[in-house]
Amino acid sequence: MKTIPQKIVFLTVVYISCTTLGFTKSKQDALPWVGTWAASQQVPEPANALSADDLRDVTLRQIVHLTVGGETLRVRMSNVFGTAPLHLTSVHIAHPLLPSEAKIDVATDKALTFVGKSDIVIPAGAEYISDPITYPVAALSDLTITLHMDTPPEQQTGHPGSRSTSYLVHGDMVAAADLPYAKKIEHWYWIAGVDVNAAKDSAAIVVLGDSITDGHGATTNGNDRWPDVLARKLQADRKTRMLAVLNQGIGGNHLLTDGLGPNALSRVDRDIIAQTGVRYLIVLEGVNDLGKLSREGDISQAEHEALVQQMIGAYEQMIVRAHSHGIKVFGATILPYGGSGYYHPSPANEADRVAVNKWIREPGHFDAVIDFDKLTADPAHPDQMLPAYDSGDHLHPSPAGYRTMGNMAPTSVFAH
Repeated sequence: MKTIPQKIVFLTVVYISCTTLGFTKSKQDALPWVGTWAASQQVPEPANALSADDLRDVTLRQIVHLTVGGETLRVRMSNVFGTAPLHLTSVHIAHPLLPSEAKIDVATDKALTFVGKSDIVIPAGAEYISDPITYPVAALSDLTITLHMDTPPEQQTGHPGSRSTSYLVHGDMVAAADLPYAKKIEHWYWIAGVDVNAAKDSAAIVVLGDSITDGHGATTNGNDRWPDVLARKLQADRKTRMLAVLNQGIGGNHLLTDGLGPNALSRVDRDIIAQTGVRYLIVLEGVNDLGKLSREGDISQAEHEALVQQMIGAYEQMIVRAHSHGIKVFGATILPYGGSGYYHPSPANEADRVAVNKWIREPGHFDAVIDFDKLTADPAHPDQMLPAYDSGDHLHPSPAGYRTMGNMAPTSVFAH
């Protein structure tokens, strides 16, 4: 009888042992996961950052609005802009009693674990996904995420434009029914996403954008940004209710240059491709590139033409990279912003916007087009937003404008 070499026997045993140890987890991981909520991460600018005193022995309670439901969930914590490891001593989830209050239903309070432990150290520049937990959540419901940390991090990671109230108190109060004396802040910190085990054929739609997607002008705690409205529209249709909407808007974002948050092209890997279950991408970016170009003074026609070509190049890069991952890409035309006191656009700026929108609409570029320009423009003054949709600054829509935008997006393009 032929003898099996000892080295081969050893490797075979290791393989069987690892497979056995991982069996129970592989059954869980084989179920379909999809992102149900997400927020783009950035370094909070000084006005939106928390002080070191705020972050010593602190409990931070934050509320997010989910888009699709599931029986099991996991939460993604982020330290992507941290310069040192981030230690969270505990993270809990619960159902809030109201989206505008710190009160939770204590019967639903559960502690998350990370590789079986209640605390987690997230390396600088990294994200960490919690262990799956059986925790039924409904579509369009709210979830409270409460974390505790003992020492302030060297650099914060967060999302300033939450349009949602968060609550901060000192001490470990993660399981408290209420935080009545909490400091209130309208920002999110260190939370990047929530995934659920969803139904078969579930998928996520990522919306990449600037403050118009992030919801400047929307109602605090009202969840009435245009992606929120789109999520409700999808849930109302039996054919599309398995589709989640992930809002990856950052206020002040640019396609080409860093500003408030990293430039949109640099966000493709983390904010689009890495999102759980993503199948579709909507791109609404560019107004800040257009407006910034000549905000400080007149420039040459050649510089205007160069910007238009660079913006088109950025769109092309997004399309190529998304398509390589099987993601369909929909282009949204840039809304009119004539009369904006911030950018005070000139006829040359308007010509740039028209040129970019013309390219977006042309066949052969995006997989489909959502014409927000045509929807929101004043027919009598096409370079300006219709007054009924204007928040008052002639740049950002009002809640009525966002409602019209979200309801206008055609659900037929999401057939799959």
